[in-house]
Amino acid sequence: MDASSAISSWSGGKDSCLAYYRAVKQGVNVSSLLTFVSRESKRGCFHGLQMPLMKLQAELIGLPLVCEEVSPDMQKYEEEFKVAVRKFMTRGVNSMVFGDVYLLEHQSWVERVCKELSIAAIEPLWNNPPREIVEEFLNAGFKAIIVSAKADIMGKEYIGRTIDTQLISELEAKGVCPCGENGEFHTVVVDGPIFKKRLKITKAEPIIKEGFWRHWFLDIKEYKAEDKN
Repeated sequence: MDASSAISSWSGGKDSCLAYYRAVKQGVNVSSLLTFVSRESKRGCFHGLQMPLMKLQAELIGLPLVCEEVSPDMQKYEEEFKVAVRKFMTRGVNSMVFGDVYLLEHQSWVERVCKELSIAAIEPLWNNPPREIVEEFLNAGFKAIIVSAKADIMGKEYIGRTIDTQLISELEAKGVCPCGENGEFHTVVVDGPIFKKRLKITKAEPIIKEGFWRHWFLDIKEYKAEDKN
């Protein structure tokens, strides 16, 4: 890693993907992707994706993906986040890319923590209109599907649906942010201009998960890399 390299926060979903894509187009030298997984479930903290699936995404992009296990406790999470980022800083990383859109609480946390770490926070999507973000994502040639959704807002029929302009309009009509910025839904990116091959999900089923919120969740059982046409 050179002295001007960056890492990019990675969830496997559309916003972190577009943030990385924009940052690279703007000349940011992203050397690695960094994701955080639950110590208990071994899945992504926010999108619930399996580590092997996210590693395959990174492989198709051509970047290493570092997966760090973290605690659900926010105070412990913050310290574990800092420990993970400091490992990169010893190798020359001085900035990190994030996919925040408009939640000030998230952006403020990122700014504070990065300031304490003495690295620059890069927020390529910040304060951009959500619909324009999703339309840019689609127009660039990316493809993503919904893998989870709050059951009190979105029904089972949305799980596994491909993000497209019709879906964006449906979500807006329901009062749902097209980016799902408030956690209404999450996605997995399966194709796009940065992917050498597409990620094809070959076996999956929607299930309901109980917890603080009831979520519909796409239980992805089998997937593979597939050559593009």
